[in-house]
Amino acid sequence: MIDLHTHTNASDGSYSPAELIDRAVALQLEALAITDHDTFAGYDQAIRHAVEAGLDLVCAIELAARTTGTPRRTIHLLGYFLHTSPSPGFRAWLEEILTSRRERNLRLIDKLQSMGVEIELNEVEGIGRTLTGRPHFARVLVQKGYAANSEEAFRRYLGESAAAFVERQQPDAKMAIQQILAGGGLPVLAHPGRLNIRDPEIEEHFISGLKDAGLRGIEVIHSDHQPWDVERYHGLAKKYGLAMSGGSDFHGDSKPKVALGTGVSGNVNVPRSVLEKLRKAG
Repeated sequence: MIDLHTHTNASDGSYSPAELIDRAVALQLEALAITDHDTFAGYDQAIRHAVEAGLDLVCAIELAARTTGTPRRTIHLLGYFLHTSPSPGFRAWLEEILTSRRERNLRLIDKLQSMGVEIELNEVEGIGRTLTGRPHFARVLVQKGYAANSEEAFRRYLGESAAAFVERQQPDAKMAIQQILAGGGLPVLAHPGRLNIRDPEIEEHFISGLKDAGLRGIEVIHSDHQPWDVERYHGLAKKYGLAMSGGSDFHGDSKPKVALGTGVSGNVNVPRSVLEKLRKAG
């Protein structure tokens, strides 16, 4: 069993890279991908420990991007670097994304302060470390008593329909796909079930459009996916010649119902053959 979608505290997970490796080894996972948002810091910290532990660690990343057209949609892309390290050019492009993220965070701080919330960016960055995002804001809001839990923090302040929401500048989806390819990676559509496209024909058309833009794979198995979702995305992968991926989307304490390797109530079971086929596709 393997897990090709996990996060460390270098982005929005709660486990350090070393702790995640130790947990994967304890569970006897054969391979693991660290897919932190917008950064390779977790992977870079984990690789030596993984080699020493005998764990096959895959270099990967998760990116948010926006599609053009109507309606515009936010998608998440997994970039798997299966045969080579990410190029210097790709890492430089990531730095531009991180700069955009910090600018959004400054605007978010201003908006929260205008609502009477006593919060400073250095407090949030002290939790977020390499990458600071809304989950870290939520933790500070809970600690300071402005929300009872993370869900309330998003509902009252941080969610897309909340009073303090500030949209982050996201790269165009086609550009993000092309950047992953140019950087030596394999671009995969993450958790397509979260697109919430209820019409199967519209969903298929959307995914085929991403294939035309250079998409090379689709995350068929995911903690959010029901058996019928897995069957549908498996069929689309075969129809459009897309490689199949799968993983739990493990975050640790911030998503306690999602277990490493097995997802929610055991609904994730990714065999090693999935990684072998991804490596052939890459």
